[in-house]
Amino acid sequence: MNRTVTDSARATTSPYWLWLVLALPAIYWLGGYWRDALSYGEFLHASGELGARLLILAMAATPLQMLLPRLSLTRWLLRHRRPIGVAAFGYSALHALAYLQRKADLARILDDAREVGMWTGWLALVLLLLLAITSSDAAVRMLRRAWKKLHRWVYPAAMLTYLHWLLSAFEPLPASLHFVPLAALEAYRIWTRYFLRRHQRGDHAENS
Repeated sequence: MNRTVTDSARATTSPYWLWLVLALPAIYWLGGYWRDALSYGEFLHASGELGARLLILAMAATPLQMLLPRLSLTRWLLRHRRPIGVAAFGYSALHALAYLQRKADLARILDDAREVGMWTGWLALVLLLLLAITSSDAAVRMLRRAWKKLHRWVYPAAMLTYLHWLLSAFEPLPASLHFVPLAALEAYRIWTRYFLRRHQRGDHAENS
């Protein structure tokens, strides 16, 4: 009985199962879009929103772990933030591909790209692409210290994503309701680390 439960738990937390779960919305939406059961606007909105939500979830992993270190959910999220982040890029790319397929005109696409609400989205996508292709263990080993510096670009990517949502979809309230909690968590993470460093330096000065 215990072995069955253990095997079941391993299957549930397997990265392969996680990838499948992350892919299910895309499969469902693509099928609906192909059959015209889902409109272009619905597909564009759903894919872009999920991409933003997954990005927020991946970024929130560290501050949530700092805030709630004993909660098993936060530990799980921290262990699996990398595939969640890659999925965020995947849905953002799907969002962009739907837009390109709909426009199907390079002149119109380039003309749209001059608007702030659009170029912020394209720039965010480029940054997410760089992060996604360097998310493997091999990339971590190859880039070494540069890997961490590169992946700090996730913060500008998040800001650009927020601006894209805010300016292109004209939805200030939903966009802010998603990104303001993330900003608060990141502020907590930065303040905590700064406070701990000052505290540690103070203890070191007293002991020396």
